[in-house]
Amino acid sequence: MPKARDLQPLPVPPGTGALAVLPALRRALGGDGPALLPVVGNDAEGSRRLVAALADGAPLTAAEDHPDDPTALVIATSGSTGTPKGVLLPGSALRASAEATHRHLGGPGHWLLAMPAHHVAGIQVLVRAVLAGTGPHAVDTSDGFRPDRFAAAAREVLAADGPHYTALVPTQLSRLLGAGGDGLATLRKFDAVLLGGAATPPALRQQARDCGVRVTTTYGMSETSGGCVYDGRPLDIAEVHIDGETGPIRLAGPMLARGYRHQPDAAAFADGWFHSGDLGRWQSGRLEVVGRGDDMIITGGVNVAPLPVERALTEQAGVREACVLGVPHPEWGQAVVAAVVPEDPAEPPSPDTLRAAVRDRLSAAATPKRIVLLTELPLRGPGKPDRRALRNLLG
Repeated sequence: MPKARDLQPLPVPPGTGALAVLPALRRALGGDGPALLPVVGNDAEGSRRLVAALADGAPLTAAEDHPDDPTALVIATSGSTGTPKGVLLPGSALRASAEATHRHLGGPGHWLLAMPAHHVAGIQVLVRAVLAGTGPHAVDTSDGFRPDRFAAAAREVLAADGPHYTALVPTQLSRLLGAGGDGLATLRKFDAVLLGGAATPPALRQQARDCGVRVTTTYGMSETSGGCVYDGRPLDIAEVHIDGETGPIRLAGPMLARGYRHQPDAAAFADGWFHSGDLGRWQSGRLEVVGRGDDMIITGGVNVAPLPVERALTEQAGVREACVLGVPHPEWGQAVVAAVVPEDPAEPPSPDTLRAAVRDRLSAAATPKRIVLLTELPLRGPGKPDRRALRNLLG
């Protein structure tokens, strides 16, 4: 019987320092040494909590590993429920995802890392570069994401021959478009810019394309080794099933995780499918994600999905970002409320105008009872709005 393999923390420095993990990542992809748990290199307390929960000294069990296809990485989810899960990703799943991405984009190329590499979207940038045999570059984010720093790093990548790729979250794209200048000029030169980590407002996507940026929206999660649906169409390795006309999304394919650490019977993984918890529908042959099932708002007996309301808001002039959620209400059960980030805080859009736009576009039930203007949304993970923090703020 083979010896049980250990799970070891892999501190991942921010920004350009993340490139230091490449040797360990190569070994893990090859099945050499222990499985790795990426943790934030400059967050000792957060890393300690993750290590205590997921890498507690116990080796991987037989259900968490396989000698013919070793678990390479255990990716901690962002813990929106307050309890992080460790997603068990074998090397084969990471490779299948990266290779399918390269086939979709037009072949292996040179990658620029612009997001944290302890999340699946960031570390997949490094995995793709390793498999392509190209040396990745990274953006200096020592003082946050800055368009000028992006431009400087992009120039190094663009100097190499061959396709050039990067991956961003919508907030980063919005900053590059808003700043213009060298950041936007270098962004236009990439053969593909993957957008993920959070839902991309259609207005932002259209603005990018109007500016000559080759954006590709992605849908996926840690459990699928990152994005597996690009611009609404599954990659050639991915299967997508929706229960009903609009219903829960299930995903299958070789990019799927093995399961969760310490959860051998997790209901999310059953019969070769991953039950995502998201709701979706097919629109003209493309997958449209309408939101998380557990984010659905029930107000006065009517189901309201937050994502269509957010899209309606971000299509209005003067709105940069929006997050919609339900808060307790004595009469309606839940009330629809929205946090809106204006393009110009000095001249924000009128909440009454925004409410009227949602009512005209969707329905009276979907219209926010209250709109709160913020300078920025609280975030978790690589770029997702922190709904729990917003619910505490707005409730």
